Amino acid sequence: MTSRRDFFKFAGIAGGAVAASAVSRVAMAGLPEPVIQGSAQTMAPLVPNSGRPYNPVVTLNGWTLPWRMNQGVKEFHLVAEPVVREMAPGFKAHLWGYNGQSPGPTIEVVEGDRVRIFVTNKLPEHTSIHWHGQRLPSGMDGVAGLTQPAIQPGKTFVYEFVARRPGTFMYHPHADEMTQMAMGMMGFWVTHPKSRHPLIDEVQRDFCFLLNAFDIDPGSYTPKTMTMLDFNLWAWNSRIFPGIESLNVRLNDKVRIRLQSAQFPHGLFAALLLAIEQDLGLVSLLATACASRLALLLTFALLPHGLLFAPSIELGAVEFGECVLLFLCFGLRIESIVAPVASQAQGGQLDDAIHVRQ
Repeated sequence: MTSRRDFFKFAGIAGGAVAASAVSRVAMAGLPEPVIQGSAQTMAPLVPNSGRPYNPVVTLNGWTLPWRMNQGVKEFHLVAEPVVREMAPGFKAHLWGYNGQSPGPTIEVVEGDRVRIFVTNKLPEHTSIHWHGQRLPSGMDGVAGLTQPAIQPGKTFVYEFVARRPGTFMYHPHADEMTQMAMGMMGFWVTHPKSRHPLIDEVQRDFCFLLNAFDIDPGSYTPKTMTMLDFNLWAWNSRIFPGIESLNVRLNDKVRIRLQSAQFPHGLFAALLLAIEQDLGLVSLLATACASRLALLLTFALLPHGLLFAPSIELGAVEFGECVLLFLCFGLRIESIVAPVASQAQGGQLDDAIHVRQ
């Protein structure tokens, strides 16, 4: 005899399976063409040509995924696949990612947008995507085996929901996530406010990047996915010295830097953020030469349930020159330049300098 509980259990699984396989060959022809990125350089911000306007972000050594409007819905197409990521000039790693790169492209929407995301799986195993921090229906939460059936190799699943609140978020798998995230499967998500927001200042430059880590033996190409803490590569958006590009701004610009991490040890990241909050000089843990050149503000309002993952650092470039952003991770100092660019009237030139020291 089938119990009431078993009936609803199997009905839910069957319904999810129908949803996962509902993209027929005919429907596939109507999907947005997937955009593949082959370069690890910082791409120009994607100025919206449809939908509501916003000030786009710049992804450090990354890019923003284009979309199309379909009857008022923003449609994106993500392709989960093996990729070759150039982590530094002359050093390439065999990772997993989205649309040709790892991390995947940044997704930008506006508060209140209805989004439809087609996810095609070209990995050798099943996958899913969890939209970290989004308020959405359970069936769209992307937890394979719980809220949806896993997306099998060669299949496409459709996620659809409304971006209900502005802020800094991310996406990553919830299917064999230990392996898939260790292989680099994650990406940035930014929801811009639909109007002026009391907790989100307007800025002239808006940057974002992920802090991630890998364990790749010298002479090899593929990360060791079972490593939990003993990483040997601490990266900014899967780039390491000397491949991390500079963050270029103009004199007197107000700058926002959005950081997230799905791999850095949470205790280390929490200690780092507490030190930032308590010491706006940031001399000891975050930055050198910042106290005299940049006014820094920290806001934790963007992602209330994930404060350790999504701080927003706002900088005011008050003196022409360079400021080094610095992280201390188990003795490794990873530095990137925030370089206020001279205005055309000053005609200044800047070198893209990066420094890493033990």
